[in-house]
Amino acid sequence: MIVIGREDVARHLPYEVCIPAVRRAMLSLSAGETRQIPRQILHGEAGRSFGVMPGTLGVDAPFGAKVVSVYPENGARGLHTHQGIVLLFDAATGAPACIVHAGEITAIRTAAASAVATDALARADASILTLYGTGAQSVRHALAIAQVRRLERVQVWGRSRDRAEAVAAQIEAALAIPAKAVADPEVAASNADIICTVTASREPILLGEWVQPGAHVNAVGSSYAGPREIDDALVLASRMFADHRDSVLLQGAEYLVAAEKGIVSPAHVLGEIGDVIAGRITGRTAPEDITLYKSLGVIAQDLASAALLMAQAQDGSFGQIVSIE
Repeated sequence: MIVIGREDVARHLPYEVCIPAVRRAMLSLSAGETRQIPRQILHGEAGRSFGVMPGTLGVDAPFGAKVVSVYPENGARGLHTHQGIVLLFDAATGAPACIVHAGEITAIRTAAASAVATDALARADASILTLYGTGAQSVRHALAIAQVRRLERVQVWGRSRDRAEAVAAQIEAALAIPAKAVADPEVAASNADIICTVTASREPILLGEWVQPGAHVNAVGSSYAGPREIDDALVLASRMFADHRDSVLLQGAEYLVAAEKGIVSPAHVLGEIGDVIAGRITGRTAPEDITLYKSLGVIAQDLASAALLMAQAQDGSFGQIVSIE
């Protein structure tokens, strides 16, 4: 069995490799070629949780699961908030074939998935990116979205001005474009073409009245029913798409709160990003549309990333071979 650690994941899964892999995974998911069941989550104290996400990439393809803990306080410790493994099984024999660092895969593929959604839904001329949140996903989203749109400026809002300025400085150094911290969350949204919410907030930090016509929003930070980053007005005003529609109807907090109030129905979630890419449904219908991608994260993204790494590692150039016989 191959074991692939964090450094090797970071080295061998750059965005220019991960984004196409995630795009293919989303196409397969929406075409019914992959299989998955809703994630199982045990909630602990102080926002901690433990989750299991099983699935398969399709016939004669690797299958497996992500087993992960979420410790929100890890960000302040300089650690991944998500800790765990992605375990792949061989399609031919059913034997365990590969273990991969789940925190690094999750960090990379989450931003890659937002880039896939942005490419499918944002205006072609979108150039101003606003990020809500100052954790690791903020920088990663800027790097990933710069792969699919020619960004001219990045704006960062966070509750800590110092952290927002630090994130903006990292982005400016990495992308060589202007990036700045913005103190007022309304101002941060008002001129943005692309907005990503990547926070751990339990209550909305982005309001619909702030978002300009034509903007695209990636709602990423909330991955289960409960905390939500955007308000009902933004949900209602948007053309809403999911990574996996059934999961969003079951666990997408922003949708669920609006639905419970009778503001929207299941029909408001128009479909999946894979359907948009495949041309089965229309994403943006007009320049002034506000489009919304609700990201929960799906196991197909993790398995596709892990399978790509396993295939690269089979020549022995990285990873460790261990026996569990």
